[in-house]
Amino acid sequence: MIGMLTALISGALMSIQGVFNTGVTKQTSLWVATGMVQLTAFLVCVIAWFMTGRESVTAITQVQPKYLLLGGVIGAFITMTVVKSMGDLGPASATLLIVIAQLSVSYLIELFGLFGADKADFSWRKLLGMAIAIAGVVIFQRDH
Repeated sequence: MIGMLTALISGALMSIQGVFNTGVTKQTSLWVATGMVQLTAFLVCVIAWFMTGRESVTAITQVQPKYLLLGGVIGAFITMTVVKSMGDLGPASATLLIVIAQLSVSYLIELFGLFGADKADFSWRKLLGMAIAIAGVVIFQRDH
């Protein structure tokens, strides 16, 4: 139950953040807004680190495989693409497409056991669920 609630909060926060970041981008530029997002996220993490257990920062050097450390790089491009898509499509349409992409790529990661994820068996139900979600996007977009 906690996982579901956390996921719902995450989705809501991503949508709100996308709208906020799009507003900042309109007044500055895409990369200035993206940089500000990453900088403020870093500052929040530093403050949270000081307020919690203060795990060893040097443990980051032990992470294997090293490509796992690219999350921040990917995060910058996530922020940039969310802002761009929300500016071009509007929050609802952009979020729908973002969620479909997340679902599709996540299922492929599970299906093939990529990046160390547990490998899952193919499921026609999951494939049908994705097809229904994609159909929902098409129906949602028909008013545009």
